[in-house]
Amino acid sequence: MRYRREVSFAIALAALALSGCQSAGAHRAAVQDDSTDRLTVGTVQRQIQIGMSGAQVAQVLGSPNIVSSDEERREVWVYDKIATDRAYSASSGGVQALVLGFGGAAAGGIGGGAGASAGASSTSQRTLTVVIKFDHERKVRDFAYHTSRF
Repeated sequence: MRYRREVSFAIALAALALSGCQSAGAHRAAVQDDSTDRLTVGTVQRQIQIGMSGAQVAQVLGSPNIVSSDEERREVWVYDKIATDRAYSASSGGVQALVLGFGGAAAGGIGGGAGASAGASSTSQRTLTVVIKFDHERKVRDFAYHTSRF
């Protein structure tokens, strides 16, 4: 009966120690940046409209990376965003147990240990290019965008 209680204690201790370990997916989620203030395709689709002024576009998207003009000297704004996401996370955990058994005139003990580790590393890149063309009155006459992720 005493042996059974000691084994139950050792199992409970091992379960408690190993419950602190995280999976690789949990580590990735813990270090991922989901900032909402990024220039996105959704922002362009929802908020950029034909006829907007340059000031309105700048308020929504910020300053362009490139400002040029076309063959008719109309302004063209280019937003070119490149992002590299790198994530690394690791953990290790384990349990060392010593279970002592006492019986009669003999004394004995058993010891053991277990360890585990998990980790994740990932790198990805994404690009978004937005081209906004203005008319002679400096109003949006056309816009296009392209996005990729690799």
